[in-house]
Amino acid sequence: MLSVLRNRTYRHLFAAQAIALVGTGLATVALGLLAYDIAGADAGSVLGTALAIKMVAYVALAPAIGAVADRLPRRALMAGADLVRAAVALALPFVDQVWQVYVLIFLLQSASAASTPAFHAVVPSVLPAERDYTRALSLSRLAYDLESLFSPALAAALLTLMTYNWLFLGTVAGFLASAVLVVSVILPKQVTSEPRDGSVRTGATAGIRAFLAVPRLRALLTLDLAVAAAGAMVIVNTVVYVRDELDRGAADMSLALGAYGGGSMAVALLLPRLLDRSSDRTVMLGGALLLPLVFTALGGLTTADGAAWRWPALLMIWAAFGAACSMVLTPTGRLIRDSAPPEERTAVFAAQFSLSHGCWLLTYPLAGWLGTAAGLQWAVVSLGAIALTAGLGAIRLWPSQEPGPVEHEHSSLHAGHPHLADAVRRGGGWRHSHHYSADGLHAHR
Repeated sequence: MLSVLRNRTYRHLFAAQAIALVGTGLATVALGLLAYDIAGADAGSVLGTALAIKMVAYVALAPAIGAVADRLPRRALMAGADLVRAAVALALPFVDQVWQVYVLIFLLQSASAASTPAFHAVVPSVLPAERDYTRALSLSRLAYDLESLFSPALAAALLTLMTYNWLFLGTVAGFLASAVLVVSVILPKQVTSEPRDGSVRTGATAGIRAFLAVPRLRALLTLDLAVAAAGAMVIVNTVVYVRDELDRGAADMSLALGAYGGGSMAVALLLPRLLDRSSDRTVMLGGALLLPLVFTALGGLTTADGAAWRWPALLMIWAAFGAACSMVLTPTGRLIRDSAPPEERTAVFAAQFSLSHGCWLLTYPLAGWLGTAAGLQWAVVSLGAIALTAGLGAIRLWPSQEPGPVEHEHSSLHAGHPHLADAVRRGGGWRHSHHYSADGLHAHR
């Protein structure tokens, strides 16, 4: 897997991603402490609102940014987003009003909505070989999982030596280092799409329309919903299970979240070899169908009376959730790369980024409100039903036998258009064949 790091360009981009993730993790810990200083007992409400603002920024802005991102220099876009995030992190220690926190969080997450899809869209160009790209996706998944384990531990160690405000400086340093690493490489020549008619709003919705045009990408949206149902259950209700249901100490909450991350990491390490032998469809649908089974096990644990076996069972269930989610999430980049031409990838990645976070915007409050108002069992049943319905929907939407290359003709594109690189002039148009792509150049299916 680490062989892809021999590629200097990818090595720098991956390092930029990993360092920025650590900086974000430090900021998450510091933000919680800042909210407590400002709002006291209402800190949970402040953080909940900040999380909602994050999701709204992702859902609303990512498609709009994706609509114009392919016409901007990619290095400048990613490095500029890092500089914006560094500036916001530098300002956070000086705020003393809740509304200031909300404004800065919106700016921070808006910059992330620009940077993340651009990063995911450029990696297939840097590593065009299927084997290399698959391993890069697994490394990216590992980076996210390791950050969830490493950043809190690093923050805890640093807080023994300094106040939490200094953690924001660690965040600033992380984003600045990420920007330096991005500008230190030369990216492959950028393929741009034809200018779209109409407003940025039209261009933004075009990315989503292109995403929803391909059956396997429509299935991906339902798979994202299944993952969001499981992930929200873990993120929102781990503290409830550990402290209230099982009556364990605060330190055990980290162990439970670590089990979730460990399950995800284990699968990310195994997937490159598995994907060499199995299709994306088999792996991703297998992960989605595993989720309802894990929810069933969680339902049994939730209704059982107090017993010593419930704590190790919870760790196993959380690890299974992480493993199943990783089976769905890790191959996602391959699916999008194979479904969109290079000039449309940023817009389609941005659409997926927005739509997937829309799923989280639905499941986060559902996991919290149901668990509080009706009890954990109802939250388990409801989110498990969502995961099951989404998994079955993905099976229906994703054909088991996808069509091969389709021969067709373009009569409205000019000579020299990037899409016509392999086309042959026939009569009044250009004729070629390829697998169906999610773009504005072909009729929707």
